Amino acid sequence: MTKLTYTRDELLADHHYAQLQLESGYRLHGGFDAAGNYISPRTLNRWPAVEAWQGELRRRGAAVIDASTRLLKRGPYPTVEQQKFLLSRGFGETLWNSLTITGVIEARGGMLAQAIAPDFQSIVVEDISATCLGHLNKGLLAAHGYDEGGTKDKGIGGHDDMWFAVRDALFGRNAFPLPEVPASIARPETGRRMPQIPKEFEEWILLLMNVLMIEVKAESFFSFCQGIMRDPANFTDRRPAADHAADLVERIRTDEAIHVAYLATVISELRSFTIKTADDQHVSGAEIIDPVWNQMIEWHAVTNANFARTQSRDAILARLRNKPNGAALASTFDSLELQQAAE
Repeated sequence: MTKLTYTRDELLADHHYAQLQLESGYRLHGGFDAAGNYISPRTLNRWPAVEAWQGELRRRGAAVIDASTRLLKRGPYPTVEQQKFLLSRGFGETLWNSLTITGVIEARGGMLAQAIAPDFQSIVVEDISATCLGHLNKGLLAAHGYDEGGTKDKGIGGHDDMWFAVRDALFGRNAFPLPEVPASIARPETGRRMPQIPKEFEEWILLLMNVLMIEVKAESFFSFCQGIMRDPANFTDRRPAADHAADLVERIRTDEAIHVAYLATVISELRSFTIKTADDQHVSGAEIIDPVWNQMIEWHAVTNANFARTQSRDAILARLRNKPNGAALASTFDSLELQQAAE
């Protein structure tokens, strides 16, 4: 019989590691088996659990929503070729800033370890005790938070320190001044999106949707980083370090897959359930979830992507134009994006 209920300790359980993960002076989570293969933290039971919950969804005739990069309408900016151009001209600050900001934002994700979701059973007609949704407060949120921000009380870093280790391998810890970090990369909310349910539940569903789309965009960033780091034309003075940095990114990528999986499962379960509304009506979860999820995709994939591109382009062009041949550099930089779009 498929196991569908887990304790907090089970969902936080680690595999046995033959070797711990130590990088650039950081003690990091996860580890390696006897053959040297990387194993993500807290996935001994988390992966089997999520796979079982997804299987149960499909058994009930419900689909798991698409949470792949197919949702994205824009690629990373600058493009791989533009970033390569910047590195070849000595402008590594753009990439250094991106890696630093990513590490800081990952650290903020550590707040999930202390977060407590409301009791969704109070607005769902069906029993959720054997579902992903029903396990948010039984280890899933805590595991996600620890993955992102580490367990600092134990001296173990998470994705925050892993990104700093990647940055340090490529450039050094203090290569450039610390960049300004956005206050938030989630969609700002200016009014009710799901007035059928209490505001507390709406806020939590929006949080989970925002985090899921951020994770989807992260997958695109992983590919971008690895393409830059593994290109032999880049970081020619530290090729072994750059290749290793790409390996570190792959470990983060491996870790993040479980986040996408469980969040997609939670949203899929919500849309498959019957929801009790504030006026005591029973409605299909899809009726409430789908319009808001589609809006969330559009904001992250198009609206915010366009805004972020404009901000990034303005900052990069300002740096390029400060050089004696700045106008030519700026023109070449822009032409590389147009060239890629035409291919």
